[in-house]
Amino acid sequence: MVIVDNPHLLNDLLVGKSFLTLKNHSEEEIHYLIDLAAELKAMKKKRIPHRYLEGQNIALLFEKPSTRTRCAFTVACVDLGAHPEYLGKQDVQFGKKESTRDTAIVLGRMFDGIGFRGFKQSVVETLAEYAGVPVWNGLTDEFHPTQVLADFLTIKEQKGRLKGVNLVYVGDGRNNVATSLLVGAAKVGMNFRICSPKELFPSEEMVAYAQKLAEESKSDIVISDNIDETVKGADAIYTDVWVSMGEEDKFKERIELLLPYQVNRKMIEKTGNEQVMFLHCLPSFHDLETEIGRKVYEEYGIKEMEVTDEVFQSKHSFVFDQAENRLHTIKAVMAATNHRQ
Repeated sequence: MVIVDNPHLLNDLLVGKSFLTLKNHSEEEIHYLIDLAAELKAMKKKRIPHRYLEGQNIALLFEKPSTRTRCAFTVACVDLGAHPEYLGKQDVQFGKKESTRDTAIVLGRMFDGIGFRGFKQSVVETLAEYAGVPVWNGLTDEFHPTQVLADFLTIKEQKGRLKGVNLVYVGDGRNNVATSLLVGAAKVGMNFRICSPKELFPSEEMVAYAQKLAEESKSDIVISDNIDETVKGADAIYTDVWVSMGEEDKFKERIELLLPYQVNRKMIEKTGNEQVMFLHCLPSFHDLETEIGRKVYEEYGIKEMEVTDEVFQSKHSFVFDQAENRLHTIKAVMAATNHRQ
């Protein structure tokens, strides 16, 4: 196997470190990962080998099922020359007969890195504490940092920069995506607004933390329930599902709260920006082509939830660019933290 020289950007900045939340990483490190992802993406498009984890074994420990996260980790491992081993909820004794600490130690003795997707941030933190190898957070209840890297790469590809870009998140302002965007945007100097009902505002503690970061990066953080004021001048509008996995009993409550915050043509027009981007981490309930979508229509009479199909399919939509970029940014995280010179 021919292995090319390291990409121009690959260095030892993050070698040996875990990737659990953007709170743990500087602006320099976030930009490094985004730029490295762009370089690895270009190498893949040109079919240039980049097997920087040659011979490594990677555990993919998933409590929650996934399409993009699982596929991104798996393809990233193969592209980097590593072997991925998927460990689903039914495959191991994790959380049933074996503690998180004990599981971490065992996996760390057998694998070179661990990708985790699950329910609690405390679990991924414990894995990282005891595994002795890098652990990468593919989603928890509090944070979704690999998603935000993909979001930022997508924005940078279209806008040419991150600093000064006006990003608006519409919907459940307390969920893991909104919280991660809040932290990441404040660190890299993006102007970030959360537009949601007051009942779904992020915690005061998290907002205060982000505002302190924003002072340093000279950006603005706004949390508001006023749709007209908040979306005006947006460069990108981002939304997510109204009900997260494990909260299926909250559909009625969330529909009542969030239907006025649906991203539709009217909201896009309110931005006053013909080039505004629409972003979504997926999956999305924008039609009746899913079991859940049809069930919601039968029970509540709405055919579209957080975004209309018109916007989802429009020229403003970059959702599938985001989906692809999950691969390249996860690959960058793995390569940056675990490559061996």
